[in-house]
Amino acid sequence: MAITEEHAALYSKLNDSALSCGISAFGVSQVEDLRTYFDALSLEQTEGLSYGIAVGVRVSHEVLKGVITGPTRHYLHHYKMLNLLLDQTTLRLSLVIQNMGYKALPVPASQIIDWQKQTAHLSHKMIALKAGIGWIGRNNLIVHPDFGSHIRLATVLTDMPLKTDNPVEKNCGSCMKCIEVCPVSAIHESHKQWDKTACLEKLKYFAKTRNVGQYICGLCVKVCKP
Repeated sequence: MAITEEHAALYSKLNDSALSCGISAFGVSQVEDLRTYFDALSLEQTEGLSYGIAVGVRVSHEVLKGVITGPTRHYLHHYKMLNLLLDQTTLRLSLVIQNMGYKALPVPASQIIDWQKQTAHLSHKMIALKAGIGWIGRNNLIVHPDFGSHIRLATVLTDMPLKTDNPVEKNCGSCMKCIEVCPVSAIHESHKQWDKTACLEKLKYFAKTRNVGQYICGLCVKVCKP
């Protein structure tokens, strides 16, 4: 589809709205080829919603400084507040879109649907990747060009015709910091070799022993910065 002035204007309107909420990163992609990553969304919900709006909010480096050997209660609180901000932002964007006569589906920033598989409603990461928010690092997380992995993500699906962004043509290069810091050696030189099982078992351990009650770590996030 050719990009028109209307598409660009709608993009700018939503981008401005997101930034006014405190969002750090904004991008748009077409998502028809990403439907295999819509893990818990029915076709009835998503039919016709061909665009994905990816929004990201920066994680505080100062909070992450406290994550030394594992997650902290401070990091847990910050993590939850970032997710809340993302959910409030996707709701606001959805209302703007709906008020203009289009459809919108805000997708929760962090809501696990299948605990065994550790899957959510959809993969925010894959939509953010295509929307130019960043690349997938060795730690299997999105790496933003400016923030590294210090970023949380959420998504809005819509049928509003929008200008789309291009993927970031970059990678982790020679950086191996996430490999060095991982306590269970789950991260390898190729992100395709990431050991999800080992990572999940450590998250379970942290949830119990660190009094956080949630599957978070933060170690590879902390060291992944430009």
